[in-house]
Amino acid sequence: MHSFTTFLRSPIFFPVIFLGLTSVPVNGVELNPPQATQAELAEASYAEEKNLTDLPAAFFDTSPEPTGEGLATGTLGKDGGAVKPVLAFADEVAAGTHGEVDSLLISYHGKLLFESYYRRGRINYPHYQMSITKSYTALAVGRAIQCGLLTMDDLERPVCDFLEELDPSQFAKGAAAITLADVMTMRSGIRIPQAALRQLRSDTKKAALQRQVQFFFERTAPIAPAPREYKYQGTDPAITMQVLATVVPGSARGFLQKELLQKLQIKQYEWSSDISGLPKSAAGSSMCSRDMMKWGHLVLDKGRLNGTQIIPAEFMERATSPLCAPSDTNSYGFFFWQHDANVGNIETRCITCRGAGGQFIFIFPQYDVVTVVTSHNKGMGPLLKTLPGRLLPYFTKDS
Repeated sequence: MHSFTTFLRSPIFFPVIFLGLTSVPVNGVELNPPQATQAELAEASYAEEKNLTDLPAAFFDTSPEPTGEGLATGTLGKDGGAVKPVLAFADEVAAGTHGEVDSLLISYHGKLLFESYYRRGRINYPHYQMSITKSYTALAVGRAIQCGLLTMDDLERPVCDFLEELDPSQFAKGAAAITLADVMTMRSGIRIPQAALRQLRSDTKKAALQRQVQFFFERTAPIAPAPREYKYQGTDPAITMQVLATVVPGSARGFLQKELLQKLQIKQYEWSSDISGLPKSAAGSSMCSRDMMKWGHLVLDKGRLNGTQIIPAEFMERATSPLCAPSDTNSYGFFFWQHDANVGNIETRCITCRGAGGQFIFIFPQYDVVTVVTSHNKGMGPLLKTLPGRLLPYFTKDS
C-alpha cells in the first residue's frame, strides 16, 4: 500500500479532508494534472510503463479543464453528482483500499466531471488496456459496417468466406462453419493445444497474415455445431482482426487510425502488432484515460459521435447485449461484458470493457454515467464489484 498526500483542484473546499483550492498552489506545487515527460512518452510501452515512478501525491480534480480534443468537461456538484461522497471514495482509492489504481474518471450527461490520478497515472501517458482492446476491435467492425464495407448479415457469414487465401480442404472438421459472430462472442469452438500455440508464436513465418487463421483451423480439435460453448481466448479476436483487414481499404491499422482514432481525436496512444503483422486484437493497445472516456461515450451514445452515427445503432445494441453467458453473473456480447450491479439493493445494468490488471470502462445507461479506471493490480481488483454501489447513488437515475 502506498502513502499519499492528496492534492485537490476544486471550486469547493473541505478543510477537514483536503488541502487545496482551485488554482492555489499547495506547498509551492501547482495543482495541475500529473504529466509524463517527453522522454517517458518517447519510450511508452507496456514494458516501460512498469518503470514509471509513483506520483508523490494523488491528484483530484472536480472541475477538469477542457483540452479541445473532443471531450466536454464540467464541474462535479454543479453539473451533477455529489462532491463529498465522490471525494471520500477517491481518498480511499489514494490510500490503496481499492487496489493499485492509477486513474479514476467520472462522466455524467456527456461531461467529464471528476478526474484523478494515482501511482503510475499520468494524464498524457497511454495506459495499457489489455483485453479492452477486444472491445475496440468490435467497434472497428461496427465502423466497417457503417462505412458499407460489411453488413449486419455478414456477421452470420463463415469467416472463411472473407479470407480467400485459406485452404478449407485442410481444415479440421467443422471449422469452415465458424462465423464472424461466433468469434466475436468467443464461441468459435476452436481448441488448440498450448504446445501448438507456442510453436506458432515462435515461427512468425507460419503466422504471417492469413496463415495465422489457416493454422488455427488446421490445428484445432473438431468444431462442434453451433451454438458452441463460450471460451475466452486470443484466437477469436485475432480472427476478427483478420476479417477486418480483408474488407477495409488499405490496411487494418490505417482504418483504425482514420475511422476511429482520428474521429475520436485520440493522438497519444500505442497499438502493438500481432505475430500476423496485423494490429493486436486480444490485447496490445494503450490509451490515455481521457481517451478511454471517449470510447465509453461512443458506446453510451449507441455509436453516435457529435451527433453523427459512425457505428450503426443496431450493431451497438447487439454488441452490448447478452448474447451468451460465461457465468451465472456475467453475460457477453461482441467483446463487451454485461452484468447487473447492485446499487442500493436495486440491480442496475452495467456494460463494461474489461482488461487484466483492473482496466475498466464502465457504462451505466440508466444513469448516463461513464467511469474509467486504470490499475496495475496482480488480479482484476475489487472495483468491478464495488464501484457501482459506491458512486451511482450520488448521480440522478434516468428511467
